[in-house]
Amino acid sequence: MEQELELYYYLRLVREFEDRVSKLHHQGKVPGGVYSGLGQEALVVGATYGLKKEDFIFPLHRDLGAFLVKGADPKLLMAQILGKKAGISGGRDSFLHSGILDMGIFGATSMLGSSLPVACGVALKFKLRGEPNVAVAFFGEGASSRGDVHEAMNFAGVQKLPVIFVCENNYYAFSTPQPFQMAIEDVADRAVGYGFKGHVCSGNDLYAVLHEMRPAVELARRGGGPTLIECKTYRYSGHSEHDPASYRTKEELIEWESRDPVSRFEFFLMKKGYDTTKVIEETGIKVKSIVDEAIKFAEGSPEPEGPEAMDGLYATPV
Repeated sequence: MEQELELYYYLRLVREFEDRVSKLHHQGKVPGGVYSGLGQEALVVGATYGLKKEDFIFPLHRDLGAFLVKGADPKLLMAQILGKKAGISGGRDSFLHSGILDMGIFGATSMLGSSLPVACGVALKFKLRGEPNVAVAFFGEGASSRGDVHEAMNFAGVQKLPVIFVCENNYYAFSTPQPFQMAIEDVADRAVGYGFKGHVCSGNDLYAVLHEMRPAVELARRGGGPTLIECKTYRYSGHSEHDPASYRTKEELIEWESRDPVSRFEFFLMKKGYDTTKVIEETGIKVKSIVDEAIKFAEGSPEPEGPEAMDGLYATPV
């Protein structure tokens, strides 16, 4: 029971955080782009929930929620998004390219999919040192056509690395629909070519994601090698806040909104016998308070002074 409520809390926290970041962007308070994960909450919560601190995740531009579930402080994350000195990277960048290494969060690059070889490197380190940890690498169906994604999966299969590849298939690589870039329906079909299993699930169903993630993580921990999990989902916004997504139909969006991951889990809780009116209200108050506090902290934080932008460009000599 406690776990079910915690999962719902994370769904609502991610939804509230994403929604408020979008509003802040429209108010001109967010420097740089915003790439909303609204509609994909079940995917990031399900793929990250239950991981150990020592496990590493490699999130993408739409995986802000993975930071929160992995344990990132909402206040510091919001300060990062607003480009403040108190942010994760001291105001050098948005959250898109920042990581928190001591929490097992690796920063992404703008070349989506390029972090998969790095995830394999971390997984190889786990294997060589006999550490029972896993790496979870996120990528989109668009990135699945990149060479380095294929190279990473091939290497992971040959070396039987403890890595889980999570494909966020939201059907559009920016504005390119899936049938225009691949001749197969499921990205997961490619896993067999690398010598490991591929699974497909609904990325809007939290328990469907957990059902695939848990055995994959257990397999990786005991040395059984990698798994590819393809989560079919949908982003409610365009590729970014400045993309009107005119390449989609209104009917398509409505169809996917009817499968909303938060509403779906609320229906599950109701069927389990929870007082959903109470749970929804109390959780809403809690997450709103957390995000309000995060925004207040971020807006009240000082701007970076400038010279520190040159810090960390080179490794400190040993």
